Amino acid sequence: MGDGRWGGAERWRSAGRALGRVIVVWAVSTLTMLILAGLLPDFELQSADGDTFTRTALTAAAAAGAFGLLGALVWPVIVRGLLLVPALVLGLLVFFLNGSMLLVALWLIPDGRGAANPETAVVVAAVMSAVASATSTALAVRDDDAYRRRLYRLTGRTRPRASDGAPEQVPGTVFLQLDGVGHHVLRGAVADGLMPTVASWIDAGHRLTPWRTDWSSQTGASQLGILHGSNEDVPAFRWYEKDTGRLMVSNRPASAVELQRRAVRRTGDGGLLTVDGASRGNLFSGGADQLALVLSMAARRGPRNRSRAGYFAYFSDPANAVRTAGSLVAECGREVFQSTRALLRRETPRVSRGGTYPFVRAFATVVERDVVVSAVMGDMLAGRTAVYADLVAYDEVAHHSGPHGRDTDQVLRRLDRSIALIATVAEHAPRPYRIVLLSDHGQSPGETFEGAYGLTLKDLVRAGCGLPLPRRVRRGHPRTESGGGSEARDAARDALRLALHRPVDETGETAKELPARLSEPLVLASGNLGLISFPDVPRRMTREEIDRRHPALLRTLAHHPGVGFVLVASAEHGSVVLARDGVEVPVANLDDGGPLAVFGRGAARAVRRTDGFPHVADIMVNSMYDPATGTVHAFEEQIGSHGGLGGEQSYPFLLSPPELSPPVGAGEELVGAEQVHRVLRRWLRECSGPQVPLEISPSTDGSESTLPVDEPVDEPIAQDENR
Repeated sequence: MGDGRWGGAERWRSAGRALGRVIVVWAVSTLTMLILAGLLPDFELQSADGDTFTRTALTAAAAAGAFGLLGALVWPVIVRGLLLVPALVLGLLVFFLNGSMLLVALWLIPDGRGAANPETAVVVAAVMSAVASATSTALAVRDDDAYRRRLYRLTGRTRPRASDGAPEQVPGTVFLQLDGVGHHVLRGAVADGLMPTVASWIDAGHRLTPWRTDWSSQTGASQLGILHGSNEDVPAFRWYEKDTGRLMVSNRPASAVELQRRAVRRTGDGGLLTVDGASRGNLFSGGADQLALVLSMAARRGPRNRSRAGYFAYFSDPANAVRTAGSLVAECGREVFQSTRALLRRETPRVSRGGTYPFVRAFATVVERDVVVSAVMGDMLAGRTAVYADLVAYDEVAHHSGPHGRDTDQVLRRLDRSIALIATVAEHAPRPYRIVLLSDHGQSPGETFEGAYGLTLKDLVRAGCGLPLPRRVRRGHPRTESGGGSEARDAARDALRLALHRPVDETGETAKELPARLSEPLVLASGNLGLISFPDVPRRMTREEIDRRHPALLRTLAHHPGVGFVLVASAEHGSVVLARDGVEVPVANLDDGGPLAVFGRGAARAVRRTDGFPHVADIMVNSMYDPATGTVHAFEEQIGSHGGLGGEQSYPFLLSPPELSPPVGAGEELVGAEQVHRVLRRWLRECSGPQVPLEISPSTDGSESTLPVDEPVDEPIAQDENR
């Protein structure tokens, strides 16, 4: 009886607090509307004859109340009815729809006392939404129930899923990938106070573990291995496949679909996230059913494409659009200021940062970040078992500004705030969450190959083949315009195209990259890793064949001061590594000494593994690496690069809470993305129990595994393939 009275009293107090918050938000909105009416000449809250202040205030209160009700009741219906509208178009359309709702609210005021032209209505509605959102958040911070309800609304959720009957003691797991943040960079950011949230976790006992990538130190190879358990036959970020005549580019939708399909076939398993998982902002799905900004699913058409759903969940609150738009403009301005400062100070190394890059950077560091973080928050509030999300902001900026400096320091600070927000939301989720931070690779600094030597790798190859060189090289003028694109920039640009319903031209990409004559070499770049193929030869060429066709090519490459080593097949020795001073070592005899000593432990293993890939290039070229400065020379226009061997790019990190078992035993090293996958899968089993599949064992010959699969192999991929 007493408990019933106590529960009833608590409900009344809760209802009273909620009513109080509504009144305060209404009052603040009314005051905002009065201020805007005084500042904007085209916004009126009075009749033509004029009104008293009291009458004007009542008109503002009526308009603010009508606008708030329309936003709460009508706006979700409008957004749901616009699901076929391109996602970014919806983001812009939000402002105009919001302004239209304000005009409707003013129309509802009797006696024609409210009036505004359409342009002013858009401005007033945006300010009103932002102020109301900020006020509501501030009032809810001290009330856990109110804050939780607000989070549900902001992330498009009304309550935890009914199917999530998992007891509270069974935790979920969130994997947050900080794209491109190396182990050394993270440690430095923590020591310098740039990432206080991460620092507090380390002080509380979280384990910070470095791991070593494969030779191809880039997101395509690493994330495919982490999410799907196999990155076999991914020699670089982009490569040419002679058997199909296809140019594979890791961050192109069609290539991502094919790479995921191959990994699933090789392992016989859908991926890390097949059990109640969500994939957010990734290249691959990991077998998750819940998707947002997932590239391997983004090219789909029709109702089965759920990858864009994150946009709609995010923009369902007009305040999100206002906040993101403001941040987008600020980020574009920040990039223009930073690039101008670098130019005026003549900072070196430096690459071109003009054209569309400021907008591409802003999309990657603001829009993608906001949408992905919001989606992760929604996943936790929904009580999902496993979430994997990629935040690409640092990788994008570091390519053009360098991995160390003020520009990237600012990005790291903002990433830490995103991590803190996710950790705060986890406290309001229906189940506890263990948050694991990790990265897919690091970045190594250094002047571009072209900036250092006045010619590109393609120019060097053509010189070694005796082919004509571009006029700029003959005149000794290095190119100053941006050549190759950064992985994060290309991904952001393609995500932007897909969000606008503009298809990515796969065939055009291939046609553009292929040489005019098939007998000429095709030169591709992946950071400081170069790949040279001869499309007219249907198999991997040997050293002897290359020497007969172009006697000076291999010698030109191996002896160049910007080249660390060259890998090529040999009819006599199997495969060999060539380096300066006539050094030649068969791959079978490779160890971490000799020509690979400067690249550190594990380099020989990485080279041997890639040498066995079916689609390894005829010639693989790794740039030089200076251990004294930690620099490499990217074959693309990047002063912070990754993709090959050398320095920080090969050492990402894994930060795990103490409740999880150690990633590896004492004295052991975590090597390769596939081993990271097995660690993450083990942690999921520790958290969620036996419903997570056992560790997979990827087959080395490409045949399908006989291990049981918990769910059917990703059917939509097969449909895309048939199409």
